[in-house]
Amino acid sequence: MSYAAYKMMHWPTGIDHCAAGFITHSPAEAAAFSSLGPTISGPEGDIYSAAARAPQRVGPTPNLVVVAANVLEVYAVRTDAVMGAEDGGTSSSAGAILDGISGARLELVCYYRLHGNIESMALLSDGTENTRDSITLAFKDAKIACLEFDDSINGLRTSSMHCFEGPDWLHLKRGRESFACGPFIKADPQGRCGAALFYGLQMIILKAAQVGQSLVGEDEPTRMLSSAAVRIDSSYVIDLRLLEMNRIKDFTFVHGYIEPVLVILHEQEPTWAGRISSKSQTCMISAFSISMSLKQHPMIWSFAKLPHDAYQLLAVPPPISGILVICANSIHYHSQSTSCSLALNSFSSQPDGSPETLKTSFHVELDAAKATWLSHDIVMFSSKNGEILLLTVVYDGRRLADSLLVQFSFGVSTSVLPDLTDECADIEGDPPFAKRLKRVPSDVLQDVNSVEELSFHNNSVPNSLDSAQKISFVVRDALINIGPLKDFAYGLRTNSDPNAAGIAKQSNYELVVFGWVANELDRLAVCRLDVLGSLSKFLSQASTMQRSSGPGFLEMRGASVCNKPCLHKPRWHMLQVLQTGDDLGEVTETVDYNVQASTIAAGNLFGSLKWQQMIKYRSIIVLQINQVLLVKTSIITAVDNNNVLTPGHVKPGRRRVIQVYAKGARVLDGSFMTQELNFTMHSSESSLSSEPLAAASASIADPYVLLKMVDGTIRLLVGDHSNCTISVNAPAVFASSSERISSCTLYRDRGSEPWLRRVRTDAWLSTGIGEATDGNDGSSHDQSDIYCIICFESGKLEIFEVPSFKCVFSVEDFVSGLAILSDDLSHTKDAVIGVPDATTVSVKKEEANNIKIVELAMHRWSGQFSRPFLFGLLNDGTLLCYHAYCYDGSESNAQCAPLSPNGSSDLDNASDSRLRSLRFRRVSIDVSSRDDISSFTRPRITIFNNVGGYEGLFLGGPRPTWVFVCRQRFRVHPQLCDGPIVAFTVLHNVNCCRGLIYVTSQGFLKICQLPSAYNYDNYWPVQKVPLHGTPHQVTYYAELSLYPLIVSVPVVRPLNQVLSSMVDQELGLHIENDVTVGDDLQKVYTVDEFEVRIMELEKPSGRWETRFTIPMQPFENALTVRIVTLQNTTKMENETLMAIGTAYVQGEDVAARGRVLLFSFSKSENSQNLVTEVYSKESKGAVSAVASLQGHLLIASGPKITLNKWTGSELTAVAFYDAPLHVVSLNIVKNFILFGDIHKSIYFLSWKEQGSQLSLLAKDFGPLDSFATEFLIDGSTLSLVVSDSDKNLQIFYYAPKMVESWKGQKLLCRAEFHVGAHVSKLLRIQMLPTQGLVSEKTNRFALVFGTLDGGIGCIAPVDELTFRRLQSLQRKLVDAVPHLCGLNQRSFRHFKSNGKAHRPGPDNIVDFELLSRYEELSLGEQLDIAQQVGTTRSQILSNFSDFSVGTSFL
Repeated sequence: MSYAAYKMMHWPTGIDHCAAGFITHSPAEAAAFSSLGPTISGPEGDIYSAAARAPQRVGPTPNLVVVAANVLEVYAVRTDAVMGAEDGGTSSSAGAILDGISGARLELVCYYRLHGNIESMALLSDGTENTRDSITLAFKDAKIACLEFDDSINGLRTSSMHCFEGPDWLHLKRGRESFACGPFIKADPQGRCGAALFYGLQMIILKAAQVGQSLVGEDEPTRMLSSAAVRIDSSYVIDLRLLEMNRIKDFTFVHGYIEPVLVILHEQEPTWAGRISSKSQTCMISAFSISMSLKQHPMIWSFAKLPHDAYQLLAVPPPISGILVICANSIHYHSQSTSCSLALNSFSSQPDGSPETLKTSFHVELDAAKATWLSHDIVMFSSKNGEILLLTVVYDGRRLADSLLVQFSFGVSTSVLPDLTDECADIEGDPPFAKRLKRVPSDVLQDVNSVEELSFHNNSVPNSLDSAQKISFVVRDALINIGPLKDFAYGLRTNSDPNAAGIAKQSNYELVVFGWVANELDRLAVCRLDVLGSLSKFLSQASTMQRSSGPGFLEMRGASVCNKPCLHKPRWHMLQVLQTGDDLGEVTETVDYNVQASTIAAGNLFGSLKWQQMIKYRSIIVLQINQVLLVKTSIITAVDNNNVLTPGHVKPGRRRVIQVYAKGARVLDGSFMTQELNFTMHSSESSLSSEPLAAASASIADPYVLLKMVDGTIRLLVGDHSNCTISVNAPAVFASSSERISSCTLYRDRGSEPWLRRVRTDAWLSTGIGEATDGNDGSSHDQSDIYCIICFESGKLEIFEVPSFKCVFSVEDFVSGLAILSDDLSHTKDAVIGVPDATTVSVKKEEANNIKIVELAMHRWSGQFSRPFLFGLLNDGTLLCYHAYCYDGSESNAQCAPLSPNGSSDLDNASDSRLRSLRFRRVSIDVSSRDDISSFTRPRITIFNNVGGYEGLFLGGPRPTWVFVCRQRFRVHPQLCDGPIVAFTVLHNVNCCRGLIYVTSQGFLKICQLPSAYNYDNYWPVQKVPLHGTPHQVTYYAELSLYPLIVSVPVVRPLNQVLSSMVDQELGLHIENDVTVGDDLQKVYTVDEFEVRIMELEKPSGRWETRFTIPMQPFENALTVRIVTLQNTTKMENETLMAIGTAYVQGEDVAARGRVLLFSFSKSENSQNLVTEVYSKESKGAVSAVASLQGHLLIASGPKITLNKWTGSELTAVAFYDAPLHVVSLNIVKNFILFGDIHKSIYFLSWKEQGSQLSLLAKDFGPLDSFATEFLIDGSTLSLVVSDSDKNLQIFYYAPKMVESWKGQKLLCRAEFHVGAHVSKLLRIQMLPTQGLVSEKTNRFALVFGTLDGGIGCIAPVDELTFRRLQSLQRKLVDAVPHLCGLNQRSFRHFKSNGKAHRPGPDNIVDFELLSRYEELSLGEQLDIAQQVGTTRSQILSNFSDFSVGTSFL
């Protein structure tokens, strides 16, 4: 393997930073919308009507900005107001009602993946009502970027960049190359300035510009209809060494001063754990007044003798002001005139002569806690073990009184959960508080079964507020985090198909990942790349259908249904009609459907909107079977309405079904035909006028049916509600046009106020806002407009009103995939849109002319604030996706006039009804399928509104893909288990609630459901299982499909018991006598108790169950667990055993020791005898890794590696090797051994059985802190991969014949790459063969890795020709693709040595994170770059698709 590719498969989910601010709108804009009622403005400033008119007391709602490693997300907070709500006391079906709000959720506004990890974030706000906030980001080593929201592109743009790197700023480093902590950035609460700490002791002051002034030039387009954002004007540097500061721990700005005041927490003299008794009060705070005009910073006050464990500063809001110093064991308040402190546990200390410190009645530790202010005097803490703490700062107007700290833990005891009753308790020593825990069901979260409500009620607080104080919390929404990832296993699913082959065989596997979550209980997460895996999992549930083992039958679990063999082997020469009810039966012979013709589409017409609402809101008693259409060549399975109504309900008699086939259409009332139409030519000049005209595709929007004919023209079938008939209409606007239509569709814009009405020029004539009402009873006066979207073969896109066919929107070059689409007749292309015209680019014309839109779709999913999506499918398999938004630029009116060739009166008439403010922003969608679908005649895009509670679209074809719409963002999950899918639709009836039907290319029809245990609002579908402990390592036992994993549970013990158990027996009595003096008897200590759990995923229920538990001894930590295959030398047969390596943690006074445990598995179903211990032996060192090598057991015990043979009852050492310091990982391939040392990089050994020798082949002589190691196999080439503590990945190889290898002693570097995250695990998985590239290397493996940020990716080998092509493309994209924040990809991926001596290695890894941006470019830019590289666009996309198919492991 000489070349490799890096690809992220699951992006980071661990939240590093988050902040709330007004990014997409100003507080005044939000308040203006709220004054009309409880409404919230969208990113484009639209006004949305709400469900109630109760006054909203939460105030303007800001945005939420979230940072996860290099991922930046901006969310809008959407709230649901209710009428007549009372605070905190009531609950409804939507959850508890607090402050007039019944629910809240997050919706994505914009999302970016940056070429650099965000080290720190701050929101720059000036506190005024008419100004938006800016996002300020800090990157290593000394880079700052300021971002603001741009309405014209509906996304973020960079307003300024500040770099303090390079030769001009080398003096700031003071000769150092590495720094302990990254840059930090903070903002002044009043937005006057910001401060950034770089290079340890260099403080950079960023001065904010006044509104309308910035570093940007005058030629920048100004925002006329929206508020401006805060920007940075200038900056200067403060050297903190000159202020006699050594180590900066934290800093922040405080409130209540005329000029910005910066408070810095720093340590005067460092200390360590061994000197705490003599030197513990080493920290101090200093307050500086920042004069930006004079560039001076005098100190105005300071306070010394703070605890050494102080780590965070919190600025107290006015009117109290001041600063809170957060320590691990205490909290201190300081201002210019007042000081006080609060002890959190018995370990807190205070300096001599200081006033007595208040103490809490319970013990808590605030190490690494996060905090936020709920009000001006209440701050909420989230501790590292999942506790929620409330601190009340009591203030009487002149001074601070006693502070109150209230504790609540989300780790509720199991006795509280079953009865779900309220519980009251008093906190000892503090004023009486009523603590109430209430669990109510929630419809907001799909992955949370219950919501916690926390309420603290303060009845009598002395020297405090007079009125009662009550704070309640309800969980409204949550973002999924699966990190940090420590280990994962790769095993077969419980519903795997043993007969699967190729890609379908790989979909039988799943990835079991675990780690710990910072702010909640430790959990086990099961992630799948293949969304549905094999759908036989759903088919095994009670309400689904599956194919039995016998040929040609479908069976229903839970119902007596056995259908004819024709359902399994359909008759390909005619259409079949299936009726769904309690049973699924064929009714082809009894209905008037045209069963001899090839059906194109089928749907409902003349439906009653009021009746549809009745069905929707009374779904408990009314079952509606929606129309089902499955198309496979000439096969169709149509299911008509089978409405089961309760007595007293009237079945609508005007409901009809239309069947469209190639030569005509039929209208049916139930099973009886009421009308039949034949399509004929309308052009008298055509020589083929005598022959009927065939339809190629159809789109149905009641009461219209749009037909695209085979000659490139369209026909509109118009329904008449009075007599339930249809008529053919040929739009006159296309009669004189010679352009052929490549694709068309209908879009129904419905709702209380149709969304597209807001972007019309004559929007003031619409009556949507005032008349639209939507009550809780479900009755709404919904309105709907129907539009026709047409794309011509020239690439032009036009939107028409139906049935008048008046053009309201047009784009000349839609097929090019421009970044922004706007109406060509209302706007001219300018720098704001920023897209070059494809005709001005030197491209290969013949290739550009072959690209056409073959399918169109437009849909707006549910949600008060949702906006329409536009989809276009190219004939090469590329899916274009656009999200609509509203932007009315100031230049629109001025530029409208010269665009019309007619007079001004014609212009006014033409432009009044145009969608002048409508724009579309292209959204990247990670659909890896790239197949030529020009010969695929059936539609591939199927839109669904409710499948298992989710909405989105299904993309059929060779590589089927689910695209779920969650929070207005796409979640793409491929379905590879059944191969190509030719037809798909939804099904909802009594036997299959919110299910689906699809037909595979082999002719199998499957009725399925989405598994409810998984949450699909993630990069991969995820299932979280509570462990109530911290997982450490997992492995997979394939024979019984079991997952052994190491779990530790924290246990609180008395300190004297802990100390007496950690030392030898001779010293135990001495230490026990020492700790029994004074208050030390009351001290407690938390220790971790380890155990190994054998877990299994149950097939029927999908729940994870613990089959067996192996407890460890006191203070014994289980370090590793692996399934090993050993050769029993007595019986001369192989045995599969579970090996566990442990270590005793007893302090640094006791010599390290551990144990090796071997367990065998029983085949019986009795869980009591599932695991049996067969061997146990104590080792002199900690057993950190075990592995099996050709029937022997390889054990890494401290600095020694021992190879042992198994006799059936004993392990006998046969060879050993002395490692330098400590072995962290072991990997085996044949007789080769790779191990990583904690500080001395990697070693490559070989095992020779003849001489019983472990011999060193080569090693890496450089210093390296190894994290994970693994072999990478590419055919006959063996490479060695290691990840280190500096977030790098290196690939080595063994070449003894090369001079640079020092006669084979040194491992040579083949490639190096900066991942940007700590890689904690590497797993070797075989790659799939690809169709595009014929390679002789069939034995290819890729490495899947997990990171501590919650990301999953892979390193895979590529051949040289592909690598050279992609590397040339990557170099072009560095300059061709716009990068947010101005970050350079080549600089980010360069090896980071962190000041250590390092010789740069070869650049033999391509980055698919950058290469994937190629598909986001316009078609002209893609063709131009491909021509510069010396290849074609189709070849590049083919390489992308081949790599994606080869790495479809799951």
